[in-house]
Formats: sequence, C-alpha cells, structure tokens
Amino acid sequence: MAQAATAEAGSTDGDCDPQSRFIFSWPMDNSCNNKPRGGTSTGDHVTLDDQPHAGWQQLQAMGLNKKERDRRAILAMAGGYKVSFDFLEVLGFRENFQRDKPYQSWGTEYVYVLANEPDFISLQHVMVMVFVDSEGQVSEPMVMKHWRQDWQYQAKQMLTYHHNNQWQLEKIPSSERKGSWAQTVYQVDDSPRYASYGTWQHNNSFSTWLSHTTRRPLPRREHSVRDDYDVLEGFNRHTITRTGWVQEEENWKLVLNDNGEPAADPYLSKELGVARYRTISGFDFKPGDDYMASAGQFWADVRSAFDAVIAEQKGFTLQRPKDAPPLFVPLFDYAAKVAEAKAYDAEKGKAFAEQTVRGYSGH
Repeated sequence: MAQAATAEAGSTDGDCDPQSRFIFSWPMDNSCNNKPRGGTSTGDHVTLDDQPHAGWQQLQAMGLNKKERDRRAILAMAGGYKVSFDFLEVLGFRENFQRDKPYQSWGTEYVYVLANEPDFISLQHVMVMVFVDSEGQVSEPMVMKHWRQDWQYQAKQMLTYHHNNQWQLEKIPSSERKGSWAQTVYQVDDSPRYASYGTWQHNNSFSTWLSHTTRRPLPRREHSVRDDYDVLEGFNRHTITRTGWVQEEENWKLVLNDNGEPAADPYLSKELGVARYRTISGFDFKPGDDYMASAGQFWADVRSAFDAVIAEQKGFTLQRPKDAPPLFVPLFDYAAKVAEAKAYDAEKGKAFAEQTVRGYSGH
C-alpha cells in the first residue's frame, strides 16, 4: 500500500509535528505518538474523475423495480478506483487504555465482476500499483489479488465467523430474508472473512446498504501488531455515489474467554473505519486485466475447492499445517506462475487448489 498524506485539523500544542494528530482526537489528546501508521511506499499521481460514473448512471434509470435497483447498486462498485483506508480508535473501555495509532494507506484498485446472475453477484478486487522511488522513477506495475465480495439475494444462510479461525453456516431468520442481500467477504486467498445481511435503500442522492452486526477476525492491518483482543464485532455500510462508493465500518474490539464467549470485561475499544473508492481517469489497469485473463481460472478452481469443503463441513476451520507458510503464499505463488506462463493446465491447477485448501482446512 502507498503511504497516505495526513492532514492537520486545528492548532497544535507543544512541539508536536502536525502529522502526529488526527481528527476526533486533536482537541483532547496532546500526545505526540499518534502519527498514523500504514503504507511506507509512495504511489504515483492519479487523476480523479469528477464525472458521474457509468454504474451510477445505470443505477439512476427510471422504471426499475426494487430488486433490479439493488443489483445495479452492487454492480456500480465495479470499475477502477483510487482507494483510501482510514481506521481510528475513538473509544477505550479499559482503565489506563492506550489508544493505538490510527491507520492510513491508499492504493489503486480495479473491481471485476466475476458473476452477474439474477440472485447472485460476485466482485473481485485486484490492486494494480505503481510506485515512485526517492529519485522520482516510476516502477513497473505490481498486481495483487485483493479481497472479494459475494452478494446473495434473500439468502437462507450465511458463513458466520465465531472465533479462533472457525466459521459456521448459520440460518438467516426467515422473517428477515425478504428483500435482503447477504454479503460475504473473502480474504486475498479466497478463504472466508465475514458475512452479514441487510437491505438497500435508494434516493436521488445515493444508494446505501447497512449490515447487521456480526463477528469478523482481526484484519491484516491488526493481526500482526495486536494481541490484546480476539475478534471484531461490527457492522458496515456501503454507499454508492456519483463518483464512486464508500465503505464505512463500526467495530468493537472484543475479548473472548477460552470457550469463545465474551469475557467478563468484554470490550477493549471501538474503532471507526472508512474506505473511499474514488473513480479515476487515465490510469492503466491493463496489467490487472491480463492477470485475471491468465490466472482467473485457477482462482475459480480455488473458490470451488473452498465451496466443496464448506459444504461438507457446514463451515470452515482455517488451520495452518506445522512449518507451513500462510495459505496465501502457495496459492499466490501458483497463480503467479500461471500468469507468467500465460497458460493454465486445468487438471493440475484444480488438483493443486483442492489439495492446498484441504491441507489448511483443519480436517
């Protein structure tokens, strides 16, 4: 991820660097230790596109029924964007709680439509990044498969996260299914992350979807630096605008006991998160197109392998074999070789996907 510039709000006290402050905290916290953490590289300049994007225009068509307008709102998230990520702890619930540094980063990303069916839509995020070194030289593009979001209309069940890398298929109450869309979010390696459900609301200014509160594992920005809580308990909102879309998160950092239940003093803190997807022009996403064209079938086989295990186990347990790297490592390595060769042996690729996913499935 590229480093995002941080802006100062208001005046400073003492000798603090203005970048050590952050909105929501600068009036009451004089600490000089709040400079945001995040990306350390520098991204190339991008041009924002202020014109209403195609997805927004299709969403505004007259005479659409509610379901079709919902579908168009989901499909409007596809396209090329500058994406910025901001996360900030805003409340602490423990005595002498020390708030973590805010998190900021940004990148360039294309969202591809993997499936567009009447009751199901799948969107794959792929980062296409170029970096600028200390001498102003621009790098070759770097392509990295990012997260995925699947949307199911009036779903009967969803894959719910519990704790300790365990997910279970759970029913959605029949009384709450009508008109709802379940969103399931997947990691970069296509393993599950979290799921929830909610309904879309539309007006002439924006379209928005608000989820129910569910658990989700620690995100990558947290699990390598935090060990003081066990899961996030939160909800998120997707809002489609004329120039892109925004994902807002409201997360409580929850401490669990050995049985996976909330501890006696369960909550450590609360964070707010905002991911802004802003349409851009003149950026070359072709390396992402090429990657999807060459490695896309392998990732389809990976998804099928996960679907089979989840159906068999009525859930999923992610368990890394002893001395093995994280799951994304062998899958990314194989996909990179496929992309480089620009050829895919479907029989070998499918076998590798199935063997690898089952090897990390905890059974």
